[in-house]
Amino acid sequence: MSLLFSRRCAQVPLAALTALLLAGAGGARAAGPMGAAAVVPVVPVVEGTLGRIAATGTINLGHRESSVPFSYYDANRQVVGYSHELMLKVVEAVKAELKLPALTLRLVPVTSQNRIPLVQNGSVDLECGSTSHTTERAREVAFSTSFFVISTRLLVPRGSAVRDFADLGGKRVVVTAGTTSERLLRTYSESRTKRIQVVTARDHGEAFRVLEEGQVDAFMLDDALLHGERAKAREPQRWVVTGTPMSTEVYGCMMRHGDAAFKAVVDRALARALTSGEAGRIYTRWFQRPIPPRGLNLDFPPSAALLSLFRQPDDRPLP
Repeated sequence: MSLLFSRRCAQVPLAALTALLLAGAGGARAAGPMGAAAVVPVVPVVEGTLGRIAATGTINLGHRESSVPFSYYDANRQVVGYSHELMLKVVEAVKAELKLPALTLRLVPVTSQNRIPLVQNGSVDLECGSTSHTTERAREVAFSTSFFVISTRLLVPRGSAVRDFADLGGKRVVVTAGTTSERLLRTYSESRTKRIQVVTARDHGEAFRVLEEGQVDAFMLDDALLHGERAKAREPQRWVVTGTPMSTEVYGCMMRHGDAAFKAVVDRALARALTSGEAGRIYTRWFQRPIPPRGLNLDFPPSAALLSLFRQPDDRPLP
């Protein structure tokens, strides 16, 4: 026994010292009434993402900067959007699960290129933006219950000769780098006699600027996002969403693999929002009402596939 420990023990009452020694020896028993041994309650240790959130009081949320109307900055640089609102519902569920009175939100901007690595390395606990849940991506990260259904189409100038994907031979088409649209378009181009000139942009806003400036003939992306870009254009009437959908995909929130407890909390919160009608009300606010920053209405009614998902949520990828 060290001198320092001896001096401290001299100042501790005997009963308390006995309890300390017994706790150090057994870890689960301490002196009770009349010297009888009593079991000390063991506080359960929460592991994984929930454990880190409980220990730090902070959750790291990944968001997009220009995925209108899912997750983007408004005029005041505040993160807003359909996906972001649903992610905040998940945050409330996490607080309730951990019985935390408050939770600090650390908002982390992500791009199509870095969103998966940032989830994998722990910089982001949860990313709810406009990420398609595919079997390929599911090998790298875990996905939540799906919360949206989209189709990949084209945005072109009104009056353009491009009306469908078959018209793209020899044309210049912009895509956002790292998206499923880029992969689909490159594969489609390789099957054509007349190849498509694929141009990549950092994000959806940059891709639309390239189209607006006349550097390309079309912009390929998810239909809801194309309607978002059209709505925030200087002259929305100049642009048309067109083309037979090349694919149908679902959006989900991304998490790290191997954390079943955290995924269960996320899935329950999303399923509750979808089936209760709350997600439908959030949808109306972002797709059928004026939205920031310019107060434009996307006028994009929910598809039959989305309404079916609201009734019966699942976490299956497409494709």
